[in-house]
Amino acid sequence: MIAIDVQSRKPIYEQIVERFETLIVSGVLAPDSQLPSVRTLAMELSINPNTIQKAYTMLEQEGFIYPIRGRGNFVSGDATLKKKKQEGLYRSLQELVGQGRALKIPCETFVSRVREYYECPIYKEEVQ
Repeated sequence: MIAIDVQSRKPIYEQIVERFETLIVSGVLAPDSQLPSVRTLAMELSINPNTIQKAYTMLEQEGFIYPIRGRGNFVSGDATLKKKKQEGLYRSLQELVGQGRALKIPCETFVSRVREYYECPIYKEEVQ
């Protein structure tokens, strides 16, 4: 369910947050389903429980999960989260297009590359 890239410069807790956000927004994790406990996930990933707790705290602050005292953390059923995540992605895309323009990449080439990446089986597997 969660994989950590130890070669990445991105902090582990951010990798965990991003992966859970993707799983929640894509519907893999259904609303009100329970997340693994902090200890269980920490043992599974062989990382410090504080790192998992930090990720869960961020997910809670962003509205992706909610805690129930003594029972654990659960997936929020907030339908606006998907739209919020998509808007963030579109802002990132807008920045990339700006960088492409600055590098004088033709629009057709840029769109072609986006389509290539979008259709690539490697990226399709990550979403599932």
